[in-house]
Amino acid sequence: MQAMVIDDCDVTRLLLARMLGRLGYEVIEATNGKEALDLLTGERKPRIIFVDWSMPEMDGLSFIRAVRAANQYQDVPILMVTTETEMRHVAQALTAGANEYVMKPFTKQVILEKLSLLGLSQTES
Repeated sequence: MQAMVIDDCDVTRLLLARMLGRLGYEVIEATNGKEALDLLTGERKPRIIFVDWSMPEMDGLSFIRAVRAANQYQDVPILMVTTETEMRHVAQALTAGANEYVMKPFTKQVILEKLSLLGLSQTES
């Protein structure tokens, strides 16, 4: 099962990749929305996507809109993971097609709860 983590911060990508790896996910990483879209053009269809808001080249909001415009990814849950804490940002992300919103800094428990809400909870190994 694959998960995609899109963030220009190496530390955030590493933390999420480790958490998800322990839950049995194969993690695909990208540093911005454009790179992530390029990775999605193949046979890859991740089970879940984690995306940051502020990134170079293509931000998370633009990425979400692009993914939701593609029919083959309509059913892939997207979690916005960001430092943007204003309610208008939350509303924008959810309106664009994000399924959940996590504010940085996050804990493992928060990520596990969001996965559970989306029906993706797994036992950590």
